[in-house]
Amino acid sequence: MNAVRGFKDILPKEAKRWSHVEARAREVFYSFGFDEIRTPVLEKTGVFTRGIGEHTDIVEKEMYTFPDRNGESLSLRPEATAGVIRAVIENKLHASSSLLKLFTIGPMFRHERPQKGRLRQFHQIDAEIIGTSAPLSDAEVILSAWEILSGLGVVDARLEINSLGCPLCRPVYREKLNAFLHGIQAHLCPDCQRRSAANPLRVFDCKQDCCKEALRQAPVMKDHLCADCAGHFERVLAYSSAFNMPFTINPYLVRGLDYYVRTTFEMVSARLGAQGTVAAGGRYDGLVTALGGPDLPGVGMAVGLERLMLLIADKDGGKGNGGLFVAALGEEARKRAVSLLHSLRKTGLAAQMPYEEGKGLKAQLKEADRQGASFALIVGENELETKKLILRNLVSHEQQEVALDDNTAVTIRELAS
Repeated sequence: MNAVRGFKDILPKEAKRWSHVEARAREVFYSFGFDEIRTPVLEKTGVFTRGIGEHTDIVEKEMYTFPDRNGESLSLRPEATAGVIRAVIENKLHASSSLLKLFTIGPMFRHERPQKGRLRQFHQIDAEIIGTSAPLSDAEVILSAWEILSGLGVVDARLEINSLGCPLCRPVYREKLNAFLHGIQAHLCPDCQRRSAANPLRVFDCKQDCCKEALRQAPVMKDHLCADCAGHFERVLAYSSAFNMPFTINPYLVRGLDYYVRTTFEMVSARLGAQGTVAAGGRYDGLVTALGGPDLPGVGMAVGLERLMLLIADKDGGKGNGGLFVAALGEEARKRAVSLLHSLRKTGLAAQMPYEEGKGLKAQLKEADRQGASFALIVGENELETKKLILRNLVSHEQQEVALDDNTAVTIRELAS
């Protein structure tokens, strides 16, 4: 039996690196004042059709949608924001606080062609600020993604920002775009010919070369912003500069979700090829209302974990589980080693020893290497007599003596950290 196409096992060595990335994300979010929320992977289909938009590729082509035994249409979540908003409304979280800062980490599902960094079950780190339309909140959401990436050593991601306007200024622009698209219909791919009638901004999200070329002279939203949207965009850019985040204004950036207004952004790495977006997001001031809640503005972002893992795959962190391996030689030494193992773990140090008895030192050190331990503590009959244990660094192969006394576990914890 094999895994379903587009679904991938995360094996133990890789899972360690995933945990490290998730821990970094939580560290950033908590420092920004975010709280964690965990929502179901399965929602009523309307959560996504009303939130994401019926004429998006996600809803039309990619969602895993099916009727349950009662005939109700359900869908595996293709993104996190709509489900988070549904949870906020249903649980009345907005009633207890006028400002919500929430994050979630977990799997999403889209039925699309599997490729490098793009699977049918994929994972996202997601953050949302709900209850304010202030430009600083946009910049802070972008900064949270920036801090996660930079903290993991990803320094080559390029930040691109655009503004999609609002319901007041977008209709005027849409008319001009429709007129332009009408004149280039023959040069557009079949999908964009269909999109241009139902949802013309979607054509900018097309990856076909013919469409990219045909749209080079298209009018852009940035040149048709109303005064409020233009001012908002200028403040977002000013705050981004204050946060020392270099950026490029990309007037063709629209993203693939209908709920975005005003700010939208992507962080792109050339190392990922054509599918280079590792983080993205934007403002969605009408989404809470669209899902049946009060008129609350919001802004959010998501980091794609699979793509992020590709960018940090060359960094250390996937080699075993580190920590300390206790090698005991002889029955008395093994008894003392078991007690010491427990004490070491209580200090917070990852420590283990072989379950089988009677193994020699060479065999135990080989096992320590297979398990990826960074240090080995050697406890033998001679070490018990002299009350001096041997701590060996399995990377540098240097070793030192450690006194066997009441503070041994703490001493080893300090030396092996």
